[in-house]
Amino acid sequence: MKRGALDDLVHAGKVRYIGCSNHLAYQVARALGRSDVRGLARFVSVQPRYNLLYREIERELLPLCAEEGIGVIPFNPLAGGLLTGKHDRTKPPSEGTRFGYGGRVGALYQDRYWNDRVFDAVDDLRRVAADAGLPMPTMAVAWVLANPVVTSPIIGASRPEQLDASIAALDVTLDAALLAKLNEMTQQFR
Repeated sequence: MKRGALDDLVHAGKVRYIGCSNHLAYQVARALGRSDVRGLARFVSVQPRYNLLYREIERELLPLCAEEGIGVIPFNPLAGGLLTGKHDRTKPPSEGTRFGYGGRVGALYQDRYWNDRVFDAVDDLRRVAADAGLPMPTMAVAWVLANPVVTSPIIGASRPEQLDASIAALDVTLDAALLAKLNEMTQQFR
C-alpha cells in the first residue's frame, strides 16, 4: 500500500518533519485530517506571510495551529522592507528592492503593499515606533514574536547590517499598551 511521498521520506529517515507554506487554514485542516485518518506523517509547521500589514491568518490559520500544536514560522515580518520605513510613496520603488524588481516579483509586492492605505499605516507606525524609542524593524518583528502561536519569524536582509534591527527584537518585549495600540492601528489588515 502506497502511503504518500512525504510520509515515505519521514519513514525512510530522509526528513524528520514536514510542513507547508502559503496554505489556507482549510487546506491545512484537510491535510491534517487526511494524515490522521490514513496514519501518515502530519504537518508539524506552517510558513505563512504575517506582519502588521497582513494579519489575515489570525482569523483561522493561527487558531488552527494553536489547537493542533502546529509550529508557525512566518515569513515577511517586514512586509518586503516596507516596515523598515525606507520606502517613499512619492517616489517609484527603488531598484534592488523587492518592490523594484522587474517582472512578477516586483509586481506581486507592489500589488500587496504599494498603496496609500498601506503607506498611511506605515506613517502612523513610524510615529509609534519613534514614541516607543524603537527602530521600526525592531518593533515590527517584536510584534510578530509577541504572538504566542508564532514559533519564530523568518527574517532576511540584503546586507548584514540590516539584520541588527530585526535581531534586536529578540530582546524587546512590547508592553500591553503598545501591543494593543499596534493591533488597533492595523486591525484593517486583519
